[in-house]
Amino acid sequence: MNLARTVAARVLVFVASLLGASIAIFVIINALPGDVATAILGMGADPASIAELRARLGLDQPGWLRYFSWIGGMATGNMGHSYLTGESVSALVAPRIGVTAWLVVFSMVLAPVVALPLGMVAAMKRRNWQGIAASTVSQVGLSIPAFYAGILLVVLFAVTLRWLPANGYVELVDSSGRWRVGSWIQHLVLPVASLVIVQASVLTRYVRSAFVEVLSEDYFRTARAVGWTRWRALWRHGVRNAAISVVTVIGLQLATMLVGAIVVEQVFHLPGLGSALLSAVANRDLIVVQGIVMLLVFAVLVINLLTDLSYVVIDPRLRSRDAR
Repeated sequence: MNLARTVAARVLVFVASLLGASIAIFVIINALPGDVATAILGMGADPASIAELRARLGLDQPGWLRYFSWIGGMATGNMGHSYLTGESVSALVAPRIGVTAWLVVFSMVLAPVVALPLGMVAAMKRRNWQGIAASTVSQVGLSIPAFYAGILLVVLFAVTLRWLPANGYVELVDSSGRWRVGSWIQHLVLPVASLVIVQASVLTRYVRSAFVEVLSEDYFRTARAVGWTRWRALWRHGVRNAAISVVTVIGLQLATMLVGAIVVEQVFHLPGLGSALLSAVANRDLIVVQGIVMLLVFAVLVINLLTDLSYVVIDPRLRSRDAR
């Protein structure tokens, strides 16, 4: 029962946050200076033509009515139509979601896989050369932005060694239904590595701090006193106790990874949400901008929700606290 109440409370916060974010996105984007109809037709357009286009696009309606029309469509999967081309925003965005999703998912999985053992070594061997080396590697990774890491990887693996493609994207399944797994993976290796280098470096620092704290706890010293090795004691008791702080950082990093993915997409010319967003901003296609930003906010809030729920799974004591 406590678990159900905790989950319900978290979901209510998620819904309220999503609603508040949608209002903020709509107000901020529509408060930007300039007029969409004028931008489409040009500064020298006839006022009557501009007024007609505004009416056709629904821009002459009150703001509250346009908001409810937009958010109602978002709830049903109808994100509206592009002001410039008339194309459905959902149809425009749908094929790009997969590109960004694969980039983020692979990075989400690989960053902890790299950071957890590296952080544990940095904590357990912090006075030896292994720990110093692990900390140094993570510090170097922290100082390199994702886009710059991407450029360096392109120079090394695409230009110098010619092992991997420098840019572009290949669909996992082509139009004829043929699977192209090898080529698909090759085009994702460098973009994913660019994100993993930065995210794993940040996460390694937090993992190290969490496990250094665990090493000073009484339960760890007790485990060592009964004859357990340091690694066994750390794995059996330390991982679970350090997990909450590590999961918190992972949740925060996943949110920032979405932003980093947009930048990395530009470096490698990937047809993801990032290129669609920047193109819509440049053309002042605000309905497309609203839709993409709302999708990104939704993804961030879902990540935060899953992070909150993972706390309850990791530490059952939180269920009793929430129930009081």
